[in-house]
Amino acid sequence: MSGILYVTGTPIGNLEDITLRQLRILEEVDFIAAEDTRVTRKLLTHFELKTPLVSYHDHSGATVAVQIADRIAAGESCAIVTDAGMPCISDPGEELVRICRERGIPVQAVPGPSAVVTALSVSGGSTAQFVFYGFLPVDKKPRAELLEQLRLEQRTAILYEAPHKLCRTIADLKSACGGARKLAFCRELTKVHEEVLRMSLEEADAYYAEHAPRGEFVLVLDGAVQEEEACTVQDALKLAQLYLSQGMSAAAAAKLAAKETGMTKHEIYRLLHQEE
Repeated sequence: MSGILYVTGTPIGNLEDITLRQLRILEEVDFIAAEDTRVTRKLLTHFELKTPLVSYHDHSGATVAVQIADRIAAGESCAIVTDAGMPCISDPGEELVRICRERGIPVQAVPGPSAVVTALSVSGGSTAQFVFYGFLPVDKKPRAELLEQLRLEQRTAILYEAPHKLCRTIADLKSACGGARKLAFCRELTKVHEEVLRMSLEEADAYYAEHAPRGEFVLVLDGAVQEEEACTVQDALKLAQLYLSQGMSAAAAAKLAAKETGMTKHEIYRLLHQEE
């Protein structure tokens, strides 16, 4: 009988955020697949757990994922964890989950904190709709393509960034989106030095030029504001004609159309008489 793969969240900083269920699963499984065994070992040691660890990270390759899936298929249970937060989000665990699903191996979530949603909740930006972009590509072409998407993106956009790359990312975002676009810089979430700063890209460019970025960042970028197309005189005329067809006088139709389009009442009235 197959075992189970438990996609298990861990604290993103403050160890008090671990749940009773997470602790139970981490203790009961046969082994834990960890992004960095050194980081996970510290977590287990803190809670006096001795579950065996196997390494599974970005450079492990498909062979390691298959080996882990083979062990689960043979009856062992496994918890997959990342260094912090929910695994499989911008994380190699995605491949393991896919393999297990394809082979009919049960996969269960043991949810915990997520830096994405945590940052969004305290950012001060709109939370109605959002999209997660992960890390910006390093290579020039895909980076430029993604920056263009962000320029047009009307939903709140969430990105990860390392401190040593932050200033370049700010400069690129400013160039693509304009200096007025606002975003929140969420740093060291739930940790002792947690900090959330909300400012424009123009302000951020100046701020981080003087304050060296430290710690891991989650960036919460406001969506682009859709620009309304300018109303033309012909648009105003059509609107006035519509009001005329509804029984309004020319003067009343021109006045109402002017109010709704920003055109002058006299110009619309003149055009109405030209159309007669």
